Amino acid sequence: MNENILHITNGGNLTGYLKDLSYAGDYLTWHEMLCEGPANRLINSDAFIKVRKDFLKECYAIEVDEYQYKKELHKLDDTDKYTEIVLWFEYDLFCHINMLAVLSLLNERKIKTPITLVCSGRIPNEDSLKGLSELTPEQLDSHFKDRIQLTEKDKDIAVNIWQIYCGKDHNLLKEYITKKSSFEYLGICLKAHLERFPDSKSGLSTLEHNILSLLDKYDVKSKHHLLGYALNYQGYYGFGDIQLMRIIDNLAIFYIEENDTIKLNRKGHEVLLGHKNYALEIKDNMIYGNVNRLDFQFNKKENKLIKTILHAN
Repeated sequence: MNENILHITNGGNLTGYLKDLSYAGDYLTWHEMLCEGPANRLINSDAFIKVRKDFLKECYAIEVDEYQYKKELHKLDDTDKYTEIVLWFEYDLFCHINMLAVLSLLNERKIKTPITLVCSGRIPNEDSLKGLSELTPEQLDSHFKDRIQLTEKDKDIAVNIWQIYCGKDHNLLKEYITKKSSFEYLGICLKAHLERFPDSKSGLSTLEHNILSLLDKYDVKSKHHLLGYALNYQGYYGFGDIQLMRIIDNLAIFYIEENDTIKLNRKGHEVLLGHKNYALEIKDNMIYGNVNRLDFQFNKKENKLIKTILHAN
């Protein structure tokens, strides 16, 4: 395998897996979760690092090691020595937002090295979508051999979407849902993102609705039991434990916990039926890029975000 490759991976687990399998080259591990929290358009800046540090500490009590973060990024200081940069990112929203940011960063740094993409998802003869670290060595090698050469158009699309994500009008993402590119799962992820905003009828995001539906469908013993279901049935979001548990905690007004069981209460049944909009009671004011989720609601009939009336001024 070509030793002049820079591998940019979606996390430490995959970096370790690739090294164990002797994928030669240098590695830059991208430790971020840019699908949540504020983000600046310019990634190669102290302002970007500060806003991310502040968010991760406040929301998840995660302390960012700024020295280590910058040390990883310094690997982009001399990319002329590489014949190829390989991006290793998966099919889900979590990975795609990070991937778009990485491509925007490479554009900021005016890096001209050819860029290829290894993206997992659907696997022949398998029912569920697979992450890269879940692939067998043979499957991973097949993905690597079939990696996709990104075109200038692909890179422009990625940069444009990142700019929109860090802007104020996420409806501008809609045109990219159907735009052709080398990113097989991009349209699905962008649709999933728009449906993270409260539904205009119930006030629930698609993911919140799915989590409450799990309580309605299964015999759930505890919040951690519910977390297990949520991890397995989240579709194209790709969220981790701490993200999903935050959402589960925010939905506490809809369920009761007693006698080693957790089940929907009256409000829970009502919200699933769409009898009332509960967005403001949930109080999840998460920021996506540069937009507060409570400032908009997703209207299924119009298939777009609409300004929340209480936030119209």
